Amino acid sequence: MFRKISTLLLLAGALGLVLFLKNILFQKPTPPRLIDRLPTADFIATANILDLAKETNGMLQYNKISARDFTTYEFLLGQGKMYGIDLQQNVYLFGNEDGNIGAMAHLSDSSKIMGGIERLKKFVDISDSVFNDHKYYYNLEDKSYLHYGDGYLFFYKGNDFKTVLEQVISARHLGVHKDWKRFLAQKQFKNEHLVIYSNWAKLKSLGIETAMFAHDSDSSSFKLKSYLKKTNPLYFKRKENALSYASSFGTQRMVDVHLDIEKFKENKEDSMFVQFSKIGKRFGFPFAEFIQAWTGDLCFIEGGMQKVKERYIETVLDEDFNEEEVTREKEVLIPTYSAMISMNEYGQLFLNKLMRKGILRKEGEDFRFLFSPILKLKKLGDIYQFYSGTSAPKLVPSTNNHVTWTNKGTKYFFSIDSLTRNEVFGSLQIPVRRIFRRNKLI
Repeated sequence: MFRKISTLLLLAGALGLVLFLKNILFQKPTPPRLIDRLPTADFIATANILDLAKETNGMLQYNKISARDFTTYEFLLGQGKMYGIDLQQNVYLFGNEDGNIGAMAHLSDSSKIMGGIERLKKFVDISDSVFNDHKYYYNLEDKSYLHYGDGYLFFYKGNDFKTVLEQVISARHLGVHKDWKRFLAQKQFKNEHLVIYSNWAKLKSLGIETAMFAHDSDSSSFKLKSYLKKTNPLYFKRKENALSYASSFGTQRMVDVHLDIEKFKENKEDSMFVQFSKIGKRFGFPFAEFIQAWTGDLCFIEGGMQKVKERYIETVLDEDFNEEEVTREKEVLIPTYSAMISMNEYGQLFLNKLMRKGILRKEGEDFRFLFSPILKLKKLGDIYQFYSGTSAPKLVPSTNNHVTWTNKGTKYFFSIDSLTRNEVFGSLQIPVRRIFRRNKLI
């Protein structure tokens, strides 16, 4: 009896094992999700297209952009539904420093996307081909490619399409790339409609563990908010008490920095210190002497024009028609420059080093930085002021850390908003009217 029971149990166990193995060996594998297919790049991003359209529509309407009616929430939502693109979910973007870019979007109905491709063919020369049994569409003239599968749409523009396509089609369920995992787990900018995460090697070389950027805009400008997190501590912080120049309406360019850098000086092995040293060597700038002398305050301001008397030598003929050189003066218009830097007892050694390298030249009692106009020097305690006007600008209290820079008529404004032990929060603000007129960001 016991033997019969044992035999029955063995048969039942064997049958159960066979059924279990059958389920494992013959079950249909779970298809990958869209996020499992996402390729990594120097910059990766998420965008909620419909919410972004709501946010930017006022700016486009205010500036009367010709294509504004094609970027409204209602239009984009309708187009998405017509061609099976689910724009109510995030679109994922990626791009590299070399200019190769791509995007992936959810498809709510893959059967509808061909209608969009056929419509596109009326305006663009589109061909099709196959890679690893997967069909794709392309335009060789601008190296643009389009591929779609069950539940996803993939767009790419660049030189490495097949390499990236291989990553997309060979993805596995729950196989999200570690870069996307890290990005999507971030708590910064959770409620923003466009968020960019950087894997850029140049930022990594500075010891920056995390770099993120988010979009914000109103009718007159758009702002790129930034968040940087360093692997090791930041060895500098904002200065509590400092002096600077006051900005005015005519200011075209201004750099205003006020940092406590004493710990930074002590940590020469820090990645940022090492990289700044390398950059200094590349341009012949004596970074070691600079950081030894600098006490954290630096301000440069340029704006407006001024008349100054400039000496020149003219060759003339005397009464006997002999040539002689005569020193004369003429009035010329030059940009107004002012620069202020705080330095300790090593300040003069730093200036001497600049003069030996030809970056700073002395002309009589005055100075000239590379191609700058003639500058006077005024020293007040640890403050050195170089200025082109008749007198040095007035110094005012300041703890700002920002840059205003005008390029081709467009004024950019960048500021460091706050610093913590290993984090930097900042923002870049760009006026949109000039950009829309020129159709260029810079």
